[in-house]
Amino acid sequence: MPSSSAVESSSSKLDTENAVDTSLLKELAKRSLVDALNSVNGAKTLVLDPSIAGPLGLVTEVSLLKHHGVDKMFWLEAGPLSATTTNIVYFCRPLIKCIKIIADQIKRHAQTSQKHTYTLFLVPRTSTLATRILEEEGVLGEIAVSSYNLQFIPLEDDVISLEYDMAFKEIWVDGDETVIYDSAQALATLQRLYGLFPRMVAKGDQAARLTRLLSHNLPPTSHTHTPETHLAPSEKIDALVVLDRQVDLVTPLLTQLTYEGLVDELLGIKNSQVELPTSLLSPPTDPNPAASTSSATPPSAPLPKGAKEKEKKKKHHLTAGNDPLFRELRDLNFAHVGRRLSRVARRLEEDYKGRLKAKTVAQLKDFVGKLGGLQTEHQSLKLHTGLSELLMPLTRSERFGKSLEIQQNLLSSYDTPSQLAAIEDLIAQGADQRVVLRLMCLASLTADGIKTKVFENLKREVLQAYGYGNLPLLINLTSSSLLLPSPLPPYLANASPPPRKSQYALLRKTLRLVVEDQEAETTAKVADAAADQDLERERAEDRDMSYTYSGYAPLSCRLVQCVAQKGGVLAPPSATRVKQGADDGEAELGRAKVRAHPIAGWKGFEDVVAQVPGESVYMDSPSHSTHQSAPTLGRPLNGSSTTTTVVFFLGGCTFTEIAAIRWMGRQTKGRKFLIATTSIINGNTLIDAFGATAGPVTVGR
Repeated sequence: MPSSSAVESSSSKLDTENAVDTSLLKELAKRSLVDALNSVNGAKTLVLDPSIAGPLGLVTEVSLLKHHGVDKMFWLEAGPLSATTTNIVYFCRPLIKCIKIIADQIKRHAQTSQKHTYTLFLVPRTSTLATRILEEEGVLGEIAVSSYNLQFIPLEDDVISLEYDMAFKEIWVDGDETVIYDSAQALATLQRLYGLFPRMVAKGDQAARLTRLLSHNLPPTSHTHTPETHLAPSEKIDALVVLDRQVDLVTPLLTQLTYEGLVDELLGIKNSQVELPTSLLSPPTDPNPAASTSSATPPSAPLPKGAKEKEKKKKHHLTAGNDPLFRELRDLNFAHVGRRLSRVARRLEEDYKGRLKAKTVAQLKDFVGKLGGLQTEHQSLKLHTGLSELLMPLTRSERFGKSLEIQQNLLSSYDTPSQLAAIEDLIAQGADQRVVLRLMCLASLTADGIKTKVFENLKREVLQAYGYGNLPLLINLTSSSLLLPSPLPPYLANASPPPRKSQYALLRKTLRLVVEDQEAETTAKVADAAADQDLERERAEDRDMSYTYSGYAPLSCRLVQCVAQKGGVLAPPSATRVKQGADDGEAELGRAKVRAHPIAGWKGFEDVVAQVPGESVYMDSPSHSTHQSAPTLGRPLNGSSTTTTVVFFLGGCTFTEIAAIRWMGRQTKGRKFLIATTSIINGNTLIDAFGATAGPVTVGR
């Protein structure tokens, strides 16, 4: 029988050969940046909008900037600018406050008779509003205005992002739909690189607008290095699925329970970077990995309170590209992480013992050749063990546990009045404001509104506990249908458009959003009968995407299943035991994958999808319809080919949704997923989009 590693290695090799190469997007962004800098001759002072510094750091390095003439760099902030070079180059978003700061600095230089040449690169494109403000300030003639077309940035080999944090706020709070056009331009660039999307599927009003915009032949942006638009459909991509965030607001309000998701919830991941104590990033001093990672299991003696917080912190780029262990851990439910770390520690310890078995010169040479890799793995093990130590006290706190309990009960529609009373208790205890608001919105969405008397009482308690400055925030949450009373008062019922009901209670059953205990018990019995119980228990519990939230399957990802894995919606793919096209090794391991079927839109789920708020769209590209006939529902794809389905989240997605879609890819033979998004979000950033909130994230305190 082929070994597990042999089967996975063979599958991984095939997937890599057929996967879409996202590194082209990084190279495209880098070349465009170099062209922008080279368009200004001589040494230059670079002034950066802080909101684009992080995204730029993902596509270039400081050394490259210096190589192309950058002498010094400054943040774009109010006040005078001291520049020693003649050329001053600004990079910023086309925001009013940024443009006014630039205009003010130019006028200050003019008042002090400083001679400079100014160039402004707006990201991702020029703006009429920006030009008008510069003209009103009287400095338009002093500055050359152009654009730097920063579009999709690869975060991982299967995740690309516009890294635009304000997308959700601008579309659904401010009513500014510019980001929809920018998203369409970025997706059009994908088409110029890989060919037209043969089919487009969308759910949500704004997603429908985006797909219709994309169906038109959008003109290429300036300073582009992409080839002319292909007329033929893509050979690597079979479809584009677009979901707007308004379709599923329940999922981002929940606490993420995967390893990467929890790191984001409790420590914060920004542009793939997380701030960590420097001790976690220093090389390990103990050569025994088992000893240095004994805390992979829960520590018996907790660290002194505040010890890690007081330690100096440093940003760390958290990516699977340079950390293979993180690739293993990132999508695991956090309950499995300790066991996985222990297993890796034991394996490393055995590998280190290989030096004692080396007797000949050839054997010693072979061990020395492996030593660098072992030390890298050891450092990675130390990092993630330390990260788990940081998360453990927060996840074990009483308040964190209470928040999770309320969430699980609301998702199951269990005794909603008691859950609302528990939320009131959290307010009285001084829980973090964003945690309270997330729970209130979740209660409203899962119960189609909160009874008027309770609703008004909760609002009053929030304002008294956290300040009356939060009144605009509560109004925004209500106007966006996140936090509604039941029944609706006349001013809301007669609004245009009226607030939408989430239909969660209906969708919970029809789309199997909450996995019943009986299914969990069945998979647990399978695990107990396995030889390697730890490994098989992880596999058994992960036979449905609901493992990501310990029993809840993200609605957004169930919708993707309705398009790309129809058999997995009503039952886990593994439960059907379908082994179409599976080789002997996969069949014997009990991990046979379901053969991918062609994309046929919402076919088979029209009635269910119609209950989800927002418009539903399915369209073939004009050229695709002339090249081949429409797919047949349920007909497997060619046995030797692997195609890629692009899933785009308009308004942002969570790390846990990414994990759920990766799970779908692991369950399907012949289809990979490329996840695209406007940004990575969580419940805190979602609440922040509706108004300023005070204080740091203190979810578990």
